[in-house]
Parts: sequence; C-alpha cells; structure tokens
Amino acid sequence: MIMEKRAERDFSTEVCQPFLMEGDMRHGVLLLHGFTGTIAHLRPVAEALHRQGFTVMGVNLPGHATTMDDMAKCTWQDWLDAAKDAFLTLQKRCNHVSVAGLSMGGCLSLLLAEQMHPTAIAPISAPMGTKLPLWLASLARPFLPTIWWKTRDGQLVPVRNEYDYGYPGFRNRCARHLSKLIKLSRQNLHAVTCPVLVVQSHGDETISADSAEVIMGGVSSGRKGVLWLQEAPHVCTITHEAERIAAAIGEHFRWAEENAQ
Repeated sequence: MIMEKRAERDFSTEVCQPFLMEGDMRHGVLLLHGFTGTIAHLRPVAEALHRQGFTVMGVNLPGHATTMDDMAKCTWQDWLDAAKDAFLTLQKRCNHVSVAGLSMGGCLSLLLAEQMHPTAIAPISAPMGTKLPLWLASLARPFLPTIWWKTRDGQLVPVRNEYDYGYPGFRNRCARHLSKLIKLSRQNLHAVTCPVLVVQSHGDETISADSAEVIMGGVSSGRKGVLWLQEAPHVCTITHEAERIAAAIGEHFRWAEENAQ
C-alpha cells in the first residue's frame, strides 16, 4: 500500500459488466471478485469454465465498479447479502451451484459454504490474514483517509491489462469491513463440509502465506486440496495461469457434482 493518489478507472467497458453465461443447467458456478476489484478479474476463468459446459454467473459486489466513495458507504454485510442473493438466483436455474471467489470473494465463498451449502467451493487467493495488518489502516484513518494500492510494475508474472479493472485504492473506513469478513470466514471454517479446492500462489504479495494451510486445517470437508501456483501475483486469475486455474476448478466441481449426496 502507498499514499500516492491515482485516478479511478472507467468501469463502463463490457468486461466489467455482470454476466450470465448459459450452459449446462445441471451445474451453475457463481464467481465473486475481491475487495476493490470487479468481475473483470474473473472473466478469463468464467470463459474457460463456460467452455467446459458450466452455466457461469458473475456479479459486481455493492460499491464496486462505480466509485471509491460508493464503496465507502457499503459494509461487509452488504457484500455477503449480495453474494447470497446471487447464489439463490443461480440456484433457481441449476440443480447444483458451486462458488469460486477471488481474495475477499474467497472469504465469501467460505461463508456461503457454511450458510448456503453449495455443491463445492474454490477459494482463490483467499486471505486468512494479510501481510500488512488491516488494523494499521484503522489507526491511520484520522490522517490518511484513503489508502492507495501499489502499482503492478515489477511483478514477476504480468497480468492481462484488458481485464485489470479495479479501484486504485480504498477509503480507510472500508478496511474494517474486509477485516470482519476475514475474521468471520476464518472462525467458521469448521462449519464448511462441502468439497474445497484452495488456489494460492507462492508469489502472492498480499495475503498471509499460511492462508491455504489455515483453510485446509480448519474445514471439515471430506475432500479438500490445494492448487499451488509458483510466481503468480495475488490477482492470479488475469495471468497466464487462468486456464490452469479454471481446469482445476472445473474438474473439482464436476467431481463434487458426480459424488453429491
């Protein structure tokens, strides 16, 4: 995180828009983006899953893909409620619904696993902690109302810029809501019983390195595993790893469908 102000992006482009890609009505996949991100970050994975035959839905969470000031008006409960609503919408169309979420969306996928009982989940770069403690942002709030993300310059694995749409930072008050979602998802891991595939990179610059191990050790799922990436950044879904991620998630979801009780 830095203090260098940068302009917000125009989110009217097609890749930032919510979508429903119609496929096999037997199995729908809900995709959830991360904190300050947009559904564009999951477009490559969505398109690959759709080619595998899944019906795929992607939504923008409240306060995202608009302005940082809009996001500052939203709470963790707004984001969780929106994820639940999207899940219920997809559940009306498909016999099975699975959830894959990036970063904060991964935390939401864990909470949906506890509360909505999807067929399977795949948390991607899901934080069980962050490398820069979020409580530091709260302490800095009186004199640092906005936190700015570092640029992606110098990353070992480049991202696909045509999908890299998100806010350049966030209003400081939002940090506590992200912290709350991380805390809730972590403390309720034992309630997750559906099949889980965790996707995490050794090159993730944002989340605690032990996040995957925490999830694996906490969930009660009979089938659980980790897809480790080597050098991909936190937003690994818009790198060359997107096809590999989608292939592993698709195989995981099909297994869960075929072995559902």
